[in-house]
Amino acid sequence: MLRKISKALFGKRSKTAKPEKSAVRQHSTPPQEASPAGRARLNELDLSGADIIERDEHCISRRHISPNALKVLYRLGDAGYHAFLVGGGVRDLLLGDTPKDFDISTNATPEQIKQLFRNAMIIGRRFKIVHLRFGREIIEVTTFRAHHEAQNEFHDNTSNRSIKGLDSAHSSTGMILRDNVYGDINDDALRRDFTANALYYTVDGFRILDFAGGLDDIDRRLLRMIGDPATRYREDPVRLLRAIRFAAKLGFDIEKNTRAPMNELAPLLESISSARLFDETLKLLTGGQAEKTLDLLRQFRVGDILFPATMAATRDPDSPQARLLTLAMRNTDRRLEEGKTVTPAFLYAALLWPALQQALGRHEGVRSPGISEQQEMANRVILDQLRVTAIPKRFSIATREIWELQLRLQTRTRRAVESVFSHPRFRAAYDFLLLREEAGEDLQGLGQWWTDFQNGDKNQQEQMLANLGKGPGGKRRRRRKPRQKPAGQAGENA
Repeated sequence: MLRKISKALFGKRSKTAKPEKSAVRQHSTPPQEASPAGRARLNELDLSGADIIERDEHCISRRHISPNALKVLYRLGDAGYHAFLVGGGVRDLLLGDTPKDFDISTNATPEQIKQLFRNAMIIGRRFKIVHLRFGREIIEVTTFRAHHEAQNEFHDNTSNRSIKGLDSAHSSTGMILRDNVYGDINDDALRRDFTANALYYTVDGFRILDFAGGLDDIDRRLLRMIGDPATRYREDPVRLLRAIRFAAKLGFDIEKNTRAPMNELAPLLESISSARLFDETLKLLTGGQAEKTLDLLRQFRVGDILFPATMAATRDPDSPQARLLTLAMRNTDRRLEEGKTVTPAFLYAALLWPALQQALGRHEGVRSPGISEQQEMANRVILDQLRVTAIPKRFSIATREIWELQLRLQTRTRRAVESVFSHPRFRAAYDFLLLREEAGEDLQGLGQWWTDFQNGDKNQQEQMLANLGKGPGGKRRRRRKPRQKPAGQAGENA
């Protein structure tokens, strides 16, 4: 399939003549008003920096593009603006994959876009974008960005109020705090992160514009940073996570210069907000390649920043906790492949379980912790992780419940079994129990017992409950008779 796609991409490729340069080129200035002549044309742009791939030289068809994305492209074009399908959507179509979403880049400003679409919403302060909602689908539209010098320099933890009203701002470490300086398509292409994402598709002739050799890198399955990698990582440390995510998702190798500074610069992620890091970790682990992603997180020491306690607890790859983590990621990939959902609560229950077990193990060196102490340790592990990735409360509560049910699943009395079986988190807790057994924890056949109980009919379940008795260990508690007091003592207390 890839050979066929590559042939379609490059077999007939020739050096296309470049259009004449535009008389006026926008550079680091707000985009101009729409052309009064009507529909925007590609030959109006300065494309001297682009390789132009004609329709018969690539495999992208409008049939594979979202109708809503096409609607946006045509409406912007009809209004006199230049608009392009850009980034991952173009890349995935060239690879023969179905894009998860479609992004558009244009020379129209956010305010101009909003005038054309009633369903437009301008969001973001650091990087203004426009969301166009069509039912459940959101088309993201951005204005061409331009490079800007670090004239306004602030600390990494500078508040939004301090840089309010500024179009551009950098931190002292080089991180971009404001990025709303607009330019032309040539500027925009060089501001993108990887060459494979600097591809632009236009409905004017259905051509592809390649500004950074992205087509060649896709053909070689190579992930290459545009510009100096260390500088680009400092501008936005989340690019470290994007490099890992794309390498795992696409099966690409990270180009040597792109990977060289990753270990050293991993601590830059500590300057990213915990809310953003939570979103990014979900993207990492729910892209269908969680197991490979986990390996890359370890390889580039990014995992030590995102999940420090877990990485410390799973140094030994043969330990039950390390195996549980690998199995959890493998099961996540399988569920996604089967079209099933993956809940962040279960993911974090697995991700933080090794950290919890290490904390409990340290405590057991003194004495076995009670239930309340185990709950306190669970709260502490989650609280420590919240400082890195801001897990929403609805997920952290569910994670804690999955852990607490592990203890209750081991208490097999009629009352305990009936209570656990009716719990809303029972299924997740049961799946987690099986995961622990598969990883090598000795739970004395507990998983099989609960499997048999679930699969049995009411009579079989009743028999299993009857065999348990009413006390711990399956033994029936013997009720003691009240001690009778002497007659004289009873009379005195009467």
